Amino acid sequence: MAHELAETNGRTAMMFYGEMPWHKLGTKLERPATASEAITAAGLDYRVGLKALSTNDGSPVPQRKAVVRSDTEEVLGVVGNSYVPIQNTECFSFLDAVVIEGRVEYHTAGALGKGERIWLLAKLPGNIRVKGSDDITEKFLLLSNSHNGTSALRVYITPIRVVCSNTLAMAERKSRGEGVSILHKGDLGAKVREAQTVLELAAGFYNDVQVKADLLASYYPTRTQLERYFESLYPDPTDGNKTRASNVRSELFRLFEEGKGQDIPAIRHSAWAAFNAVTEYVDHHRPTRARNEADRASRRLNSAWFGGGATLKARAWDVAVDLVAV
Repeated sequence: MAHELAETNGRTAMMFYGEMPWHKLGTKLERPATASEAITAAGLDYRVGLKALSTNDGSPVPQRKAVVRSDTEEVLGVVGNSYVPIQNTECFSFLDAVVIEGRVEYHTAGALGKGERIWLLAKLPGNIRVKGSDDITEKFLLLSNSHNGTSALRVYITPIRVVCSNTLAMAERKSRGEGVSILHKGDLGAKVREAQTVLELAAGFYNDVQVKADLLASYYPTRTQLERYFESLYPDPTDGNKTRASNVRSELFRLFEEGKGQDIPAIRHSAWAAFNAVTEYVDHHRPTRARNEADRASRRLNSAWFGGGATLKARAWDVAVDLVAV
């Protein structure tokens, strides 16, 4: 799957409200968006449909259909006959229903590739203030849906550290960080009540994060412990050139000392600062191959939220928590 941001009518398929996101992409809105406004601003106001497949000689392909984007007629994927598309408008309605009584602020929305993956980032009330300091992490829900059969509609719990806009993946996607998952089968509306349990999951998740973040910020690892921590995330290869891993670890040490927000007295030189060195590296500095800076930012976003970057950050959290628990 292509990782670059999709386009709609010649513009980037993405919107944001408030401070510019770390990836510096999208159409800025001057006030919080309604669901319909966010869909339009993000270029997500297209539908997808299913079409029968056939070979070059006209023979039908049984049990398979193409998912086609209505406005461009581009094929987004090939799926089985039981696949039921979930339209972008339904995704916004779904998130509205998850967050009861409209207590949601649409912050970012966009699409990747040709429009085969879309996401919505919604801000929840309240925040996490580490050790009562100015180091604040805001509470978000991240909804993701694919139009090519590669994933279900999912709602993730995604904290974001304000001072540097780091997305803090604090749980493996296959466990408590995943929230809820809705397959592309049956009636989406009938599953909304089930999905509203994500609010209960989020409340418990963020209470746990507050406690553990305070513990991490109160623990000051030795140089040897820091070396082992970063080596566990970027170990030397068993064979071949060790320069790359060594360079990454050097950068992590630099970010531990000089990264954004690392000068806040309450967290400086703590295990929380070490964890945030990793998240800043993944979100802002990790090398990414692409044609231009916009595409690099797009690929980095995809990795940080849905790919290897998210997995690495989740592991960094787990290892840091284990370090404090010793």
